[in-house]
Amino acid sequence: MREISVKIGDKSDAEKRDLLMKCSQTSLNSKLINKYKEFFSEMIVEAVLHLDEDLDKSDIGIKKITGGSVTESFLVQGVCFKKTFSYAGFEQQPKMFENPKIAILNIELELKAERDNAEVRIDSPEEF
Repeated sequence: MREISVKIGDKSDAEKRDLLMKCSQTSLNSKLINKYKEFFSEMIVEAVLHLDEDLDKSDIGIKKITGGSVTESFLVQGVCFKKTFSYAGFEQQPKMFENPKIAILNIELELKAERDNAEVRIDSPEEF
């Protein structure tokens, strides 16, 4: 393994990107989308290059939408929420905003569920 390994530490960014492209295309050879390996390998490399130093691949999410062509796939650079938010009338809300104001939060957006199994025991009507 050490004899055939390729050191990339001293390579330029273009050479590293080219090597990542080749690796991703190789891994896509046996998949159902092997006809589109050039298209998807570009997207894969772009997503990997946007990861932090820890290279946690769970930070890359794939959203599958039925219908359309595979070549309509695109990479969204940024943050996506796993949980969908729904509320009364959300269907009528605009799906696109121009020049939005963005709030960066360090708190959870989800409301904490109240205890459903709370139990109150009373011994007399006066306690009620």
